Amino acid sequence: MSERKFTANDDHCHFDVMDKDWWATETSWFSFHHPERRLGGWFYTLVRPNIGTVSGGAWVWDDKAHLPWEALYSANYTAQQLPRDLDLADCRLPTGVSIRVLEPCMRYALGFEDGERLKATLTFEGVMPPESLTAVESTFGSAHHFDQFGRVTGELILHGEKIAIDCIGMRDRTWGLRPEDRPRQAAYVTGAADAANGFLAVTNVRPEGDFISYGFLRRDGKTISLVSGERRVERDPVHGWITRIELTARDSAGRELHAVGVPVSKIILNRHTFIDINSLIRWDIGGVVAWGEDQDMWPIHRWARRQREASKGR
Repeated sequence: MSERKFTANDDHCHFDVMDKDWWATETSWFSFHHPERRLGGWFYTLVRPNIGTVSGGAWVWDDKAHLPWEALYSANYTAQQLPRDLDLADCRLPTGVSIRVLEPCMRYALGFEDGERLKATLTFEGVMPPESLTAVESTFGSAHHFDQFGRVTGELILHGEKIAIDCIGMRDRTWGLRPEDRPRQAAYVTGAADAANGFLAVTNVRPEGDFISYGFLRRDGKTISLVSGERRVERDPVHGWITRIELTARDSAGRELHAVGVPVSKIILNRHTFIDINSLIRWDIGGVVAWGEDQDMWPIHRWARRQREASKGR
C-alpha cells in the first residue's frame, strides 16, 4: 500500500468514498491512561453508514478486575441509530462519545457522558502527524488506517471521583470494509516514554512466530517505519493472558528497538467474533520507562481451543 497523508478532510466522515457494501465501516479510537492508578481507558466509535448504525462507547479499567462487567466502567453499544448528517469532526454520539476538532489532524476535544457513572473532558494533542498504514498484510487489510501519538490531558469524573489525566496516548482512524467474520490472530502494541520517543508494532501470528507486519519507531522526534521485528510473550498457564512481552524491531533507517513489557492491568473485550485482551503495559526500553498497551486479539474459537488444550495439562 502506498503511503497516504492524513488531511483536514480526513477528520470528517468518508461515507462518500466508501462503496455500498454492508460492511463499509469507519472508526475513531482514542486511548488514555493513569499509570499510578494502573488505570487505562478507551473511547471507541464504529460507524456503519450503509446500515445506519453506530457502535462502541467507553471503557475504563484498573488492576482490580479484568471482565468488562466488573471493570470500573464499560459501555459497548452494538447498534445505536446513526445520527443524520453525522460529522466526526464535530459530533455528540448516542453512545456517549463526543469529538470536536480544535486543530485539523492534531488537536481534538473529547468527551463522554453517562450520568453519574462517568463524565470525561479530555484534549488530545498530537505529538506527531498521523502515520499511514503501509502494509496490506496486517490485520487492517486494505482499509485506510492512520495512527498517532498525542498528549491527553483533562479529567474523568468516575463514580463521583475526579481523576486527572496527563499521558501520551494513541489514537487511530480507519475507513474501509470490516466484515464481522474477518478477524485473525494479531496484536497491536504501543509504548511511549515521552512525546519524542515511542513505538507502534502491529503483528501477525504464524506457526513460526508473532512477526511485525507494520509499525513505526519514534526516537528523538523522528518517526520511521518498521521493516522487521518479533513479539515474544509469556502467558499465564491458567488464564492464558500475557504476563511478559519482549519486543524486538528494526526500522528502515537501521535503528533497533528492544523493549520488555509487563502488564499492570487488563480488560477483556468481546468484539463480535474475536476477543481483545487489552493490557496496560509498563515498558523498559534500555532502562527508560515507557507506558502503552498490548491488544492481544484472538478469534473466539481459536482462543477457546487454546484454553481447552491448555487445561488438559493441568
